[in-house]
Amino acid sequence: MDHLSKWNERYNTDEYVYGTEPNQFLLDFITTHRLEGKHVLAIAEGEGRNAVWLATLGLDVEMWDASKVGLEKAKRLAASRNVSLQTKQIDLNEADWSQDTYDVVVCIFGHFTPHVREKMFAGIRQTLRPGGLFLTEVYSTNQLAYGTGGPKDASLLYTEEMFHQLDEDFAPLVLNETVVWREEGTLHHGESAVIQYVGQKR
Repeated sequence: MDHLSKWNERYNTDEYVYGTEPNQFLLDFITTHRLEGKHVLAIAEGEGRNAVWLATLGLDVEMWDASKVGLEKAKRLAASRNVSLQTKQIDLNEADWSQDTYDVVVCIFGHFTPHVREKMFAGIRQTLRPGGLFLTEVYSTNQLAYGTGGPKDASLLYTEEMFHQLDEDFAPLVLNETVVWREEGTLHHGESAVIQYVGQKR
């Protein structure tokens, strides 16, 4: 099964497999930092739980995902919350990143091959406006010992060093490698080894 078929199949259920509530790290950071009137991009956003929540705050939100099934569920979730959301079917391996467009880029549990991950980092550098924020929570390589969600392939997981590679272009506001409890639908459940990062584009 190819990568896209796997995600379409995973999302092809009435259930929101990662839940309908936003990621806790995203919620905690955004609710303590005012982002009024901001243009936000949520990438690899699946069924839309984070993008829809951001839209409920009155933010201008665009979400990208490769899965058409996920995007359709995101639209339904947005409608149920009475918010609007711009959705685009985009494979990050082929994404065209516009220059200095967004104030915030969010990527929650977006796991990619090393080649695509490098493209993603380069694209985020390009598309954020100066002073803009890149916020992410992802599984670290230590997550393999927990088995409570995420890829089983270490090459798709993250290390702190990967985020230090962004230091030339981003001032790190948050960089934590930690263990948290996550209950996000049926597929993220339990103690989880994560890296939390917020970088501000220089």
